[in-house]
Amino acid sequence: MTSPQILGAPPVTRERITALMSRLTGDEKHTVAATSTLDVLQVLYGRILRISPAAVEDPDRDRFYLSKGHGPMAFFAVLAAHGFFPEELLDTFTDFDSPLGLHPDRLLVAGVEISSGSLGHGLPLAVGAAHALRIRRSPARVIVLVGDAELDEGSCTEAIEYAGGIGLDALTLVVVDNASSSYAVRGRIEQRLRAHGWDALRVDGRDHARLEEALSRRVPGRPNAVIAQVEDKAEAAR
Repeated sequence: MTSPQILGAPPVTRERITALMSRLTGDEKHTVAATSTLDVLQVLYGRILRISPAAVEDPDRDRFYLSKGHGPMAFFAVLAAHGFFPEELLDTFTDFDSPLGLHPDRLLVAGVEISSGSLGHGLPLAVGAAHALRIRRSPARVIVLVGDAELDEGSCTEAIEYAGGIGLDALTLVVVDNASSSYAVRGRIEQRLRAHGWDALRVDGRDHARLEEALSRRVPGRPNAVIAQVEDKAEAAR
């Protein structure tokens, strides 16, 4: 199984994803939250994840969990670009009867693995899924994306300790760091993760080559963490 490549479709470039995002209109879009994840999502779906529209029910597919569910615009655009649902559906974003709401819903949107938006849930869910997959000896990976501020949640602390303690090496945590946490200090996130047994790297969250290298990294017996540093939220919002 490989990442989806739709015959005859334009290349899934950053410009293409941005153009698709422009079709999502409406209030409370959390544009900054969405654009902070854009490059990570492009690399994941273009180069890393073993998933396709034809394999959304494959028990050994890779799983991607968007825990940062309050900013799904880039996620929806990437899914549409890779053929999980028609691009025209983007034009209905937040309409009364549209499946595309301000938070992704796994029961309504093809390719969405978890319903999210309430912060602090995605990482614990990913830990549970990765543990279950290991028990049945599946080759699948679980990759979960959170924002740096989300790690303030106590549920994330418990999940970090547990995953490191049992060595969940099929789990990858992507932290999009835009300096919005309560105690934002560059470098502290990876120090915290390493202290709990994780392999953790900080990379430029806009550098696709470095993202691909870090997301491909697997250290036996250690869960993987990629801290993708992007522009500070306060600066991006100006």
